Amino acid sequence: MMNTLTKAEEQIMQILWEEEEGFVKELLLKFPEPRPAYNTVSTIIRILEKKGFVDHRSFGKSHQYYPLVSRDQYRNERFSSLMKNYFNNSMKQVLSHFGKDGSMDMKEADEIISMIEALKTQTDKNE
Repeated sequence: MMNTLTKAEEQIMQILWEEEEGFVKELLLKFPEPRPAYNTVSTIIRILEKKGFVDHRSFGKSHQYYPLVSRDQYRNERFSSLMKNYFNNSMKQVLSHFGKDGSMDMKEADEIISMIEALKTQTDKNE
């Protein structure tokens, strides 16, 4: 099971996933104002290395960091955990939750129904 990222770690990972690699100074430029301190980003990246999310290439005393875990890998792991811990691994419960809390509009509901129908058609063809 993959570690969960803190909000600060996830913010850095989002930047690394977008940029694919970068030195701390380059990554800092991608943060919205007010930007965190250089040492803060550097420390968090080292934590991400220890957690196995990031590695680096050395260029003298400088380090260029890059992600070891893809955005899709992390998203899939987090979603699986959410499904297991909060929705009993039931997509029906997930859809019911979002339908009940009003966060899904009719257009999204129609799109989900269309996706489900396409999946059913694909499954029927494969059987």
